[in-house]
Amino acid sequence: MKEKRVYTFGNGKAEGRADMRNLLGGKGANLAEMNLIGVPVPPGFTITTDVCNEFFEKGKEVVIGLLKDEVENSVKHIEELMNSKFGDPDNPLLVSVRSGARASMPGMMDTILNLGLNDTVVVGLARKTGNERFAYDSYRRFVQMYGDVVLGMKPVNKEDIDPFEAIIQDVKKQRGIKLDNEMNVDELKLLVSRFKEAIKKQTGKDFPNNPMEQLWGAVCAVFDSWMNERAILYRKMEGIPQEWGTAVSVMAMVFGNMGNSSATGVCFSRDAATGENRFNGEYLVNAQGEDVVAGIRTPQQITKEGSLNWAKQQSIDEEKRRTKYPSMEETMPEIFAQLTAVKDKLEKHYHDMQDMEFTVQEGKLWFLQTRNGKRTGTAMVKIAMDLMHEGEIDEKTALMRCEPSKLDELLHPVFDKEALAQARVLTRGLPASPGAACGQIVFFADDAAKWKADGKEVIMVRIETSPEDLAGMSAAAGILTARGGMTSHAAVVARGMGKCCVSGAGAIMIDYKSRIVEIDGKVLHEGDYISLNGSTGEVYYGEVKTKPAEVTGDFAELMKLCKKYTKLVVRTNADTPHDAEVARSFGAVGIGLCRTEHMFFENEKIKAMREMILADTPEEREKALEKLLPYQKQDFYGILKCMDGMPVNIRLLDPPLHEFVPHDRKGQETMAQEMGVSVQFIQARVNSLSEHNPMLGLRGCRLGNTFPEITAMQTRAILSAAIQLKKEGFNPMPEIMVPLVGIVNELDEQESIIRKTADKLFKEEGVEVSFKIGTMIEIPRAALTADLIAKKAEYFSFGTNDLTQMTFGYSRDDIASFLPSYLEKKILDVDPFQVLDQHGVGQLISMAVEKGRHTRKNLKCGICGEHGGEPSSVKFCHRVGLNYVSCSPFRVPIARLAAAQAAIE
Repeated sequence: MKEKRVYTFGNGKAEGRADMRNLLGGKGANLAEMNLIGVPVPPGFTITTDVCNEFFEKGKEVVIGLLKDEVENSVKHIEELMNSKFGDPDNPLLVSVRSGARASMPGMMDTILNLGLNDTVVVGLARKTGNERFAYDSYRRFVQMYGDVVLGMKPVNKEDIDPFEAIIQDVKKQRGIKLDNEMNVDELKLLVSRFKEAIKKQTGKDFPNNPMEQLWGAVCAVFDSWMNERAILYRKMEGIPQEWGTAVSVMAMVFGNMGNSSATGVCFSRDAATGENRFNGEYLVNAQGEDVVAGIRTPQQITKEGSLNWAKQQSIDEEKRRTKYPSMEETMPEIFAQLTAVKDKLEKHYHDMQDMEFTVQEGKLWFLQTRNGKRTGTAMVKIAMDLMHEGEIDEKTALMRCEPSKLDELLHPVFDKEALAQARVLTRGLPASPGAACGQIVFFADDAAKWKADGKEVIMVRIETSPEDLAGMSAAAGILTARGGMTSHAAVVARGMGKCCVSGAGAIMIDYKSRIVEIDGKVLHEGDYISLNGSTGEVYYGEVKTKPAEVTGDFAELMKLCKKYTKLVVRTNADTPHDAEVARSFGAVGIGLCRTEHMFFENEKIKAMREMILADTPEEREKALEKLLPYQKQDFYGILKCMDGMPVNIRLLDPPLHEFVPHDRKGQETMAQEMGVSVQFIQARVNSLSEHNPMLGLRGCRLGNTFPEITAMQTRAILSAAIQLKKEGFNPMPEIMVPLVGIVNELDEQESIIRKTADKLFKEEGVEVSFKIGTMIEIPRAALTADLIAKKAEYFSFGTNDLTQMTFGYSRDDIASFLPSYLEKKILDVDPFQVLDQHGVGQLISMAVEKGRHTRKNLKCGICGEHGGEPSSVKFCHRVGLNYVSCSPFRVPIARLAAAQAAIE
């Protein structure tokens, strides 16, 4: 049987349905489903995602050959249902061509509207509709979109505006016109001819007149856009595999630009920024869909409530709002009622917040798309919790609805109230995506990425953003646009990324060539600081101080649900009481890694540490260690107290020693002076510490076994802090971890020192504290011989940073020299230091757990590398039976949600 590549829909029937999104893409599957549940959708057909892969494997001509019969039959299907004919000058059918991957990628791929027009058909369309202005408005839009997307008509320099926009501005200037919709038929005809001339001049290509040629050009351009720069970057950011491909949906055109009884809009069944159960959206009368999202005209609000709020933010009085910017609820009450009913129907059907596109053609409502809406982290949590309370979804579904990595947004800083009270407001726009952002002004995407790479925080300021700006938006702390509403490209993409965004700040004037922005008479240059409040839409002068975010009620409830379902618990990596406190407030149940070397970098401590490193004899070393002991005890006291009643896993000293000594002449002179020795002596000792490969040199248990007095001092510091706390009525639970063990004899030696020191201390103090001795599995040999190591170790903690380094043979510090090339060539799918390699490193972990528990049945196992807060790695840890993961404090909620999801899965 011949493979089916094209699926039709229309008139309440469809060959596809919602659960075929992998094959038909999100858009195609939902268009089919909307037909099946009785939502008015223009007829059309979807070319499958499999064809996208064929397109790149076999080439354009082969794919057109494979599709030819099915596409031509599907066009006939649309013609029959619309009672019109593609390319017919007397009764023309026009179509739109849209992309649709299985995962939503707003604005990243291409769309073409009004396809099927040429110089003859446009005359027929004008005659058929009795509306010549509408016909030529549709024609100029088609030439503009096709010229851009298919024929590659782009700005030559980044400072230039879009070449079509330049022609429009020129014609408006000549004719003394302010708005696009004020142009008459002659001006629109002039635009069409000037557009075609400009395309020929810049690209050397003639604009095609044959509608079927236009259709194949558009279909191929949409497939091509799957591999454009912005789509590739977006997929990388969102973790969308390249092999998923995009589908292409071709639909009969319905027109929002046929006069004042026609309109187009985008709406959300709930607030995508806050999650509130509030219908909202934007529309434009006598316009097409691109006008709303491109931010070229100021859209109006759908609801009266939204319109009043918008006018308040823009300081527009009620009379001007009612006459100039009325809501759809006021101007088209019947359509608004239908829209509300379909919105309710779709949200109930999909049990999720919907993002919908619609067109009103001469008083008839059509739906062009519905999808689960992109939302901020705050909205994600609120919507999941609200739908659960409303009985639409159960607890497990609510947990699965939340994306662990998006929780990060809820922990972003907010503006300090006192600083905000003093802040100078420059202007206001629309609060498109919440959060607080401070940074230096940049105007172009490549500059934003470069400045960010140089360690600067930036705010990207644009007239409006386009999908080409994605890399800059990703690099920026916040985004500010002069044009566009709450559904513009900037707003939708910023919300998806969790970036602070203020859009439609009409008072700002941007000059890209001079790289300046004028805000209410004040001129700001590239590099000047501004601050954005994405929750109120306010733009402030200079830097406004921020403070950590506060956890909301919905967030707390989500964390409670996590606790109910999770089996794998979450600890934190913390070296200070403050970090431990933060992590505990987020629900961490202990410390999985406390690195002792991080405690030595302060003034007096570093001096004593250097004395210890440079000591020639054990006596000199012990003298220096005596100075370090009280500092270490104080550090451990604070952390153990903070985590009272919870396990605290303290790793013994594991530094490459050269990190603690000065390598510059000035630092060496200062050190010589402090220690009362010659500079030459210091230089000689520093040189003697130099190692060819410090990561594999004198560190970890090798240091403790070479200089046992270091292990003895640290054991004494840990346990005397625990004894003091026990005397004060606390319940300290220290765990002493020996790092970098590869041979059981190394651990045997260290354990002996720890036990002897502990016994001696307990006798002296007359108090005993229970503690555990474990090891860090970070050398492949340790994983391979885990059954032997478990004879001595009471627990395992997998140090996946070093384990990854040693398994791959990649240096953590030098991987940047080849990683980008490896990712590009698909030698690696992901950075193995970010996402745990489950097949190689993961296999070692799995084997070590199994072998270790064969020796010691109740062996506790955890992970404390960077992977402990990465969701897919956390889920792997659950599957192989680890007891806990440990991660940095601000990733604790992310790990907790991933762990709960792993248990449900």
